[in-house]
Amino acid sequence: MKYLLAMYLNPDVMANLSEAEMDTIMTGHQDFIRTIRESGEMISTQALGAVADSSVVRVRSGLPAVTDGPFLESKEFLAGYYLVECASKDRAVELAALIPDAAVDGLGIEVREVVFFADAETEVPMA
Repeated sequence: MKYLLAMYLNPDVMANLSEAEMDTIMTGHQDFIRTIRESGEMISTQALGAVADSSVVRVRSGLPAVTDGPFLESKEFLAGYYLVECASKDRAVELAALIPDAAVDGLGIEVREVVFFADAETEVPMA
């Protein structure tokens, strides 16, 4: 089963971390990537750009409307993800707990099962 391990950041929390704490997070991500590569559970990972550079597109009556900012107005925003394939949700939760952000007060990792997956190479059956 595939799971998305979504990383949510709060800029206020990040701004209060020391340089050593930031280094620990970055090193932790390198260690986490190594762990899930070695276990064969890694599919991909992405880090997202700044919220200030994001746009929201809504089409109403056939016309697109583009606004600045993230989809939700909240303190936390989606900052990136790991896509993993593992045996169970329990294992996905175990992996999420290894992501260094999970140990920082005010941050967390959301674990979501992927119910549909397609990429550039995989043939998708059409109904």
